[in-house]
Amino acid sequence: MIKNGTIVFLVFISLNTVSAQNLDGFNDERLNLNKKGMLVLGSWAVANIALSPILANSASGSEKYFHQMNGYWNGVNLVIAGLGYYAAIKTDPNGFSLSQTLKEQQKLEKTLLFNAGLDLAYIAGGFYLQERAKNTTANADRLQGFGQSLVLQGGFLFAFDVAFYLVQKNHGAKLFPLVDNLAIHPTGFSIIWKI
Repeated sequence: MIKNGTIVFLVFISLNTVSAQNLDGFNDERLNLNKKGMLVLGSWAVANIALSPILANSASGSEKYFHQMNGYWNGVNLVIAGLGYYAAIKTDPNGFSLSQTLKEQQKLEKTLLFNAGLDLAYIAGGFYLQERAKNTTANADRLQGFGQSLVLQGGFLFAFDVAFYLVQKNHGAKLFPLVDNLAIHPTGFSIIWKI
């Protein structure tokens, strides 16, 4: 004869196994999305780094500085993409609890929104440099070219961060069914079993 405590224990173990498998799949997909995102960012960076010196050598005036800044800016983007990709391939998707999964998802979404705000600041800084170039004779070409580059690079990063946020936010919505069966009360928690 099976006692009630044994049944509760077996139900808890089976729910925990299903939940762990779902979490592992969720985290694996999140990490794969991160890898794809870092490949997009890295590809943009490599293309800019490869083309910028060639285009800068054949340009003059503000256009030369535009291409130079594109190269400099994307050196940083390439480092960020490389570190992000490395972190995604080194992270074990099976090593996250439910609370860790929720925290990682929220941290990623908040980081992308914060980055989108920074991107708008880059764009504004670019417009500021272009406006300053109109009112000065010293380094006007450099200010104009660097400003144009900041607007372009900030615009790309804004589009990238917003798109990546929306992809991750959509992915994060898959967490809700995993926690729908849990209810937390002041005296403990309960698991809702739907048959």
